Amino acid sequence: MLILQIAIILIAAKVAGSVSVRLGQPSVLGKLLIGIILGPSVLGLVNETETLAELSQIGVILLMFIAGLETDLDEFKRTGKASTFVGFGGIIVPLVLGYFAGMILNLTTMEAWFLGLLLSATSVSISVQALKEMNYLKSPEGTTILGAAVLDDVVVIIALAFLMSFTGGDVNLTTVVLKKVVFFAGAILVGWKIVPWFLKKFASFKVTETVISSALIICFVYAYLAEYTGVAAIIGAYIAGVAISVTGYKHEVFEKVETIGYSIFVPVFFTSIGITAEFGGITTNLGLIVILSILAILTKLIGAAIGAKAAGFGWNSSLGIGSAMVSRGEVALILGTIGLEANLLSQDLFAVAVVVVLVTTIVTPPMMKLFFKSNPQKESSAA
Repeated sequence: MLILQIAIILIAAKVAGSVSVRLGQPSVLGKLLIGIILGPSVLGLVNETETLAELSQIGVILLMFIAGLETDLDEFKRTGKASTFVGFGGIIVPLVLGYFAGMILNLTTMEAWFLGLLLSATSVSISVQALKEMNYLKSPEGTTILGAAVLDDVVVIIALAFLMSFTGGDVNLTTVVLKKVVFFAGAILVGWKIVPWFLKKFASFKVTETVISSALIICFVYAYLAEYTGVAAIIGAYIAGVAISVTGYKHEVFEKVETIGYSIFVPVFFTSIGITAEFGGITTNLGLIVILSILAILTKLIGAAIGAKAAGFGWNSSLGIGSAMVSRGEVALILGTIGLEANLLSQDLFAVAVVVVLVTTIVTPPMMKLFFKSNPQKESSAA
């Protein structure tokens, strides 16, 4: 059954992506929507399974690994200030307004702060694909978005640990922060000293495809350690890609990983987002879903855009950067699950949050298409 489902996903994703491009939208939008159609909410041709979820996880890891391989490290350093402004702007505005929204909904103070924190999350895996299709991934805007996403992930997770330490949860804030510091310090040190050596050593083995195998080993180990220390696996994969991007194996690894990823795993990831969507009880909470969706979109868009503008980008670029940060994706879903288990989110509100996350994910590609122009870097002035 799994083999048939993968075949259905692949043909549907490619056709839907092509149709989306013909309609002037990024192909990823078509892949997201076709997932909803294929899933149990509409046709029921493909159902969510543990195996499909694992394949999807590999897909998003490879997607972010490829983004890391395409990152210009010098450009990444130059956009550090812009990434910081965008990251914090995209956290503070949703956090504060999300808190006030929670208070209006008669949540407790801790529950309201958690709702704000949930709205502060960002997952740029969808944005990465849209940036690639619009040739913006290597631009100052693209590099700023990726840097801001790393910062967003770290700050939001630390803030979550801080919040849970007040709720009586078994959380040691010092340990949480220390684990992340150790991961990033270790990741940078290993990327600088060990990754090039490991690739060279492994490449000398008298077996087939040693370079790509060694690169995937590095990618998956980084992703695992990132997740183990409380940083998202996609951030670990991205850093692994950056580490390999400064070696002489960059182009060989990029070409082969892109072939592997985009032939099966990445399409599975995009469509599985729609497949896992559940709309049961949506009519009961439709008003709340609409309000929170608008809040989620506008707060992240405005907050990140103001940060980008303050860093020196033009308004179109700033709004494009803000729109790329709108998708909450799997990061918000992980936070939502944690909140549900810690009684910071009711079952009903969790169900609403899942739909809101899906809405932010679907609207991100067309928003980026609207604000970003066909000529990358035209408005860029941030350094």
